[in-house]
Amino acid sequence: MPSSYPVPSAGVPVPAGMIVAVPLELFASPLVSGRGLGEADRSALVVGGTPKVRTGGLVAYCKVVVVAQAQVRRDGQVRAKGGPVHHATLGPLEAQAGPGVIESVAGQAPLDARLVKGERERLLARAFMIRVIVLMTLMPDARISDVIAALAGDLAIVPWARPWHPASARSAGDWRAALGPVPLEELRDLVLGSSWREHQEHGCPGAVTIGKRRPLRAGSLDGTLIRVPDTPGNRAFFGSVGTGDDSSPFPQARALPVTCCSCRAMFAVPHGPAGTGKAESEQSLLDEAMGRYPWLLDPGWIWLMDRNYHGAPRIARLIARTHVLIRLKSDIPLRRTSEILPDGSYRAELSGDGITVPVRAIEYHADVEGQVVPEMFCLVTDLMDYEDYPGPELAALYKWRWDGSETALREAKTPLRGAGPGTGPMLRSCSPSLVRQELAAWAAGVTLIRCLILDAALAAAPARKGRRAGIAVRPRDLSLARALRAALSAIRLGHHGYQAVTSAIAGYRNVVDRGRHRARKSKSPSSFDHAGPADTTTRIAPAIITMANTPA
Repeated sequence: MPSSYPVPSAGVPVPAGMIVAVPLELFASPLVSGRGLGEADRSALVVGGTPKVRTGGLVAYCKVVVVAQAQVRRDGQVRAKGGPVHHATLGPLEAQAGPGVIESVAGQAPLDARLVKGERERLLARAFMIRVIVLMTLMPDARISDVIAALAGDLAIVPWARPWHPASARSAGDWRAALGPVPLEELRDLVLGSSWREHQEHGCPGAVTIGKRRPLRAGSLDGTLIRVPDTPGNRAFFGSVGTGDDSSPFPQARALPVTCCSCRAMFAVPHGPAGTGKAESEQSLLDEAMGRYPWLLDPGWIWLMDRNYHGAPRIARLIARTHVLIRLKSDIPLRRTSEILPDGSYRAELSGDGITVPVRAIEYHADVEGQVVPEMFCLVTDLMDYEDYPGPELAALYKWRWDGSETALREAKTPLRGAGPGTGPMLRSCSPSLVRQELAAWAAGVTLIRCLILDAALAAAPARKGRRAGIAVRPRDLSLARALRAALSAIRLGHHGYQAVTSAIAGYRNVVDRGRHRARKSKSPSSFDHAGPADTTTRIAPAIITMANTPA
């Protein structure tokens, strides 16, 4: 086919960064078999009709940034119709969200016309802005304009028919306010619901379970506080905890994430104001979770809960549909109704507000490296079958509450600005409505990363040596920080090779289940030296569980 363009001399250089426009129908596969290129193939495409590429020849390797309709100007300039807002995606995270999910949410999202005019969609659009908000929660140190530039990636250098540049922080703020929290909350519910269904249908490698005849999977729920900027609106709506006169440096939102102990994925995250008390606030959030997400109360799960007592009526509502393992405070009375059972547990009744709940109590001590913790742990459960669910196994199961809630929440909060032992997570949003939006985007973004880790674990080859040799890779063996970096790199580079991203994530394994402990109780030990003799040295030793009661 004769060329319509003059052929340049051999000495004309190809400048770095130049975008090469090639008609789509001219691309061809260079493979001898003639088959199309797959993701695993390392070959490049060629342009049909060109001489055969030979070893040693000079070849300009061009990256396909976008496939778009051409717009040719009178002087011959070849430009692309549209703009980055119509082509940018969240890369591998988009595959987890599902094809067209964000566009579907964006299509139904109302837009406040007082803040954003329709013609401004040249720089920003509904679906693009939803992606920006999700990505913003995964890039804690980036300004909003930097987030927009990262999402656009190489699309920014494409010669568009209408010039494009990252929108200003003010324009992005207007779009955030115009969208409001509802579209992001819809996306969050879709993503978290998809994660739950995936766990229900396929499970996850190395699932934490208990029971032989009827195994139950373990989940956890626990409250957490997240700081928000100190604006009059945030302080009036969220309030703060710790002082009676509301003089704490920052207002705080309280959330109650419901998570999987096996892979630390979130299934729900109701949230609201910090409230006047931890117990009262978390009880209302648990009521909200039971009302809005009833499918989580599944008979195939057992939910681990800490000492924040939720009351007999609420526990009765839980065990009517699912199973629980709850640690009790020492001031919660139990009325024993049986002798000590063969496993060291006993049956009892938990009463309050006119409700009596039959439970089985497990009392035990934990011994770590010869140092007995000076307290007795008391757990209650609705599982009365001590043969299928022995007391020592339930006591051993309860330690996974830390993995499912404390470790999972600490990892999930790392993308939030200001996360750390001394400062705590910090959101960016300065109004209650935008805090709702940001929390929903954060939950969706972290869950998409967790789903990416789950797929990486399923596709990863077992270790060839070490204590995990030949054993399937578990999601908790893979690093969330590395998965986050891999996903962000793929988004910036416009790389949509899902298998390549999951392979990069699976290439690094965490060392878990090491029995690490400290003599001093501390979730976040300070980095500076203590004045006293407190011992914060990390040791490696397994915990030994001893039942407190001897069977009759």
